[in-house]
Amino acid sequence: MNRLARFMKSLGILAVPVLLIGLSVPAFSAVQTHEALQHQTRVAETPFEREIRHELIMLPYYTVFDNLEFKVEDDNTVILSGQVVRSFLKDDAEYAVKHIQGVKKVINNIEILPISRYDNTIRRREFYAIYSEIGFERYAIQAVPPIHIIVNNGDVTLIGAVADQYDKNVAGIAANSVPDVFHVTNDLMIDQNK
Repeated sequence: MNRLARFMKSLGILAVPVLLIGLSVPAFSAVQTHEALQHQTRVAETPFEREIRHELIMLPYYTVFDNLEFKVEDDNTVILSGQVVRSFLKDDAEYAVKHIQGVKKVINNIEILPISRYDNTIRRREFYAIYSEIGFERYAIQAVPPIHIIVNNGDVTLIGAVADQYDKNVAGIAANSVPDVFHVTNDLMIDQNK
């Protein structure tokens, strides 16, 4: 059973549609202003920052429901932030970054999202609402799915990257269509390489 399937099962999802099989690889998240980790290379990224990004992307159990961000200070202090569903992912991220050659210090400001059946239900519904949209199979089958769904006490934030404004709007509308959601923030970036 792949990582996403195990995670989805823990959320109470018993079957993953064939369309979403490509989601088994750890997902990515965002950096600072919700620019996707995967697309951080658009700015002048050093090999040091690329290695940090790579280590975070490759964390086991890192899914579309998590958001990891980082910032490197001038003295090679790495500040981690974002939100994770599983508490051990916060420690895993710190451990992975701490062991990169050149890292002087790691400040771990990653928020652990509260355990909630209510939020888990919303995560599951949001996942299906967004990734089952017509045309979104191109995102679902990517090794690193680009749309992350962060749910905290009924509030939803979409983070990541899509190909155009239309897809950003469709994802936002799909997210808003899920019942019992208090508020949706659509922070998706537009990356025409998607």
